[in-house]
Amino acid sequence: MSESSIERFIPAQQLDEALGQSEPAASYSLYERRQHIYVREVAGRFQRLRRITNWILVLGFLVLPWIPWEGRPAVWFDLPGRAFHIFSVTFYPQEFMLLSWLLIICAFGLFFITAFAGRAWCGYSCPQSVWTFLFIWVEHRIEGSRHRRIKRDKSCWNLDKLWRKASKHFLWLLISLTTGVTIIGYFTPMADLIPSLVHFDVNGWTGFWVGFFVLFTYLNAGWLREQVCLYMCPYARFQAVMFDRDTLTVSYDQHRGEPRGKHKAHFHETKPGGSCIDCELCVQVCPTGIDIRDGLQYQCIDCAACIDACDSVMDKLGQPRGLVRYTTENALHGQPSRLLRPRLLGYLALLLVMSGVFFYHLASRTPLDIDLKRDRGSLYQTLNDGRIANAYALTVRNLDNRDHRYVIEASGIEGLQIDSDSILVPAGESRQRVLTLSLDPVRLTTPSTDIRLNVHAQDMPSIMVEQESRFIGATP
Repeated sequence: MSESSIERFIPAQQLDEALGQSEPAASYSLYERRQHIYVREVAGRFQRLRRITNWILVLGFLVLPWIPWEGRPAVWFDLPGRAFHIFSVTFYPQEFMLLSWLLIICAFGLFFITAFAGRAWCGYSCPQSVWTFLFIWVEHRIEGSRHRRIKRDKSCWNLDKLWRKASKHFLWLLISLTTGVTIIGYFTPMADLIPSLVHFDVNGWTGFWVGFFVLFTYLNAGWLREQVCLYMCPYARFQAVMFDRDTLTVSYDQHRGEPRGKHKAHFHETKPGGSCIDCELCVQVCPTGIDIRDGLQYQCIDCAACIDACDSVMDKLGQPRGLVRYTTENALHGQPSRLLRPRLLGYLALLLVMSGVFFYHLASRTPLDIDLKRDRGSLYQTLNDGRIANAYALTVRNLDNRDHRYVIEASGIEGLQIDSDSILVPAGESRQRVLTLSLDPVRLTTPSTDIRLNVHAQDMPSIMVEQESRFIGATP
């Protein structure tokens, strides 16, 4: 029953008294206005690791489209040509299952990492986190430390504030433009894309997608930031399903930290307190604005900024590190933790099996595909010399990075002849041809006989594919 329905029967004042409230209950909004998070810069071992990882990922993302490989970009998603080039491997639409399999492997890799170390992917490798930290790094360089940014935002506009804000947003837009152009560079070779952009000679779709990714990067990393992680990313919502009591997560040791105190005298021997001095540095360095001391929260991305901040405070106070640390729920409660457990081993086994199957198929794949279909218009034809002929539509797809001439051979019935013995197919393309197979009717023992068509590269006989079909004709 709704509150308004209850008030129809019980006056509001009597309802408050029944609930033990001396004053009417306050009303709350279901929506809260976003509070801007001023992230404090922190140094430490985990932040060094995160920055190294971030810079490697950013530089790899920017450099890959520029690397030449066999006359093309090393990584090139050629949509018009319907080919995905990844270094020496090229995937075509008919091999979509391999790409799907690769995505499934990545998904199970993410499950394994989550079961083992929580949201380590989010804190160290997620593109949203990487670009957000990059934008925050620029913000620190231009606008200064956290307290300076807060003070400046509260002050009136002046020349210093104007040029700092303008410089920051200019660099953000420059990074966003570089990101947008690089993303399109994975679909259009940079050698063609950059000159067309410089001369403003791009087609409408290219210009649209460059602008889209520029705006997308600028808004997500510059303005939305933690909102993407909290409200848009589905991973934040279902990650807890993969957690257990032995999952490594960033945690606050409440038994050691409580009760909190405000100064060093808090550790007086006659009146000992917890190790936490309530400095709130762990909150100030958090990119999502949470208090790790409140326990495990879905907003935490396990970036370990709070660990480095707390360790620096403990060092100054002469206290041991680890008040905030990577640990498990079992360890926090004094119970043994198990690294090798059924769930983790299950994820690992599935990951290894799927990876093994994928790389086996990748290594043994034949860069050739054929499609053979009988002519449905007629069962067979009788030639002038009395031979029986069947017509077939043959499609040969060259999945290699080199041109090949393919030899066509037919077998299955002695004396079977073919009117075309080879076909030239350029790299990454397909060719169609109508084949006519003929046979002396005395060779037929049944009205329908199985045959095999063999297609192999003339210069590389190991590139070979066979396909079965049927030859139809009247027996004598």
